[in-house]
Amino acid sequence: MVTKMPNAIPTGILITSAGRRGELIKIWKKSALSTLGSEARIYSCDLNPSLSAACQLADQSFKSVQCTEPDYPAQILELCLANDIKMVIPTIDTELQVLAESREAFDAAGVQLVVSDPGLVRLCRDKRRTADLFASLSILTPKILDPERLIFPCFMKPVGGSCSQGIKTILSADHLAPVDTSDSNNLFQELVPNHWIEYTVDLCYSKSGDLLGCVPRQRLEVRGGEISKGATRKDNVLRTLKKRLGTLKGARGVITLQIFVDPSRDKMLGIEINPRFGGGYPMSHAAGADYPSLLIREYLLAESIGYEEAWEANLILLRYDTMEFYSSPMPTGIQ
Repeated sequence: MVTKMPNAIPTGILITSAGRRGELIKIWKKSALSTLGSEARIYSCDLNPSLSAACQLADQSFKSVQCTEPDYPAQILELCLANDIKMVIPTIDTELQVLAESREAFDAAGVQLVVSDPGLVRLCRDKRRTADLFASLSILTPKILDPERLIFPCFMKPVGGSCSQGIKTILSADHLAPVDTSDSNNLFQELVPNHWIEYTVDLCYSKSGDLLGCVPRQRLEVRGGEISKGATRKDNVLRTLKKRLGTLKGARGVITLQIFVDPSRDKMLGIEINPRFGGGYPMSHAAGADYPSLLIREYLLAESIGYEEAWEANLILLRYDTMEFYSSPMPTGIQ
């Protein structure tokens, strides 16, 4: 049951590094208005908000420095305090660690920063260490290969990569460039059998690391590392993950899991864990998994939230591009 507060005190929620995440902004606005009342506001920030489609959809947007800059967390906190923002939702991999390490400062200032513990973020960001995390959850992973003793075919990806950047399928030694093995940032793994089925799973966790929601999405087609066609599934993948991921130490908020399963859905290989909203989350939301409302209810309304599974199975997603237009003086840096 969703608690509605039509006369609530204005409460701001900040979506950081908004970029092209227009659908996520729309979802948060709808969930905030229905849960907190008409005075709720969704803010966004980006390196260049005037050229961010998502920032045009927010109630107000702000310019931020690079998340790799030392003063990034302090700037985000300053924005929150100046604009009555009570909740922050990070969205990109490169900002997670620095924000996770600053969560106590946000807590002390009365701002809810929804991000997993630094230790869990480190395990997720380093693909070599992610294998250890999967092992602790009794989920197998593709074997990591010694770059000096590769077995072909194999798969290469950056240790700290995201959005499918830098990935490469290597069919034989002829497809291997010298820089591939000399770059210590590259990780080599056994190639997953091509008849196995790829899933992305949207998980939501409470402050104490208890599972609140789990939506497996079968990836039917992928573009730029994100799902473009897919289907929600309530099958053995869901049953298995609920057992193995019922609690996850250090997890807070949304976690995106990438796995492959054999056609029978009995065998599973873990690929990646990203402690943030994934680009395909709008599909899970459309199916009925309203994670923003769950987080608002726990973090801002202090409700006790339990596991929910009232979402639609076999919902088909066919993703397409859309556009946002607005009139403005020419943005800085554009000639």
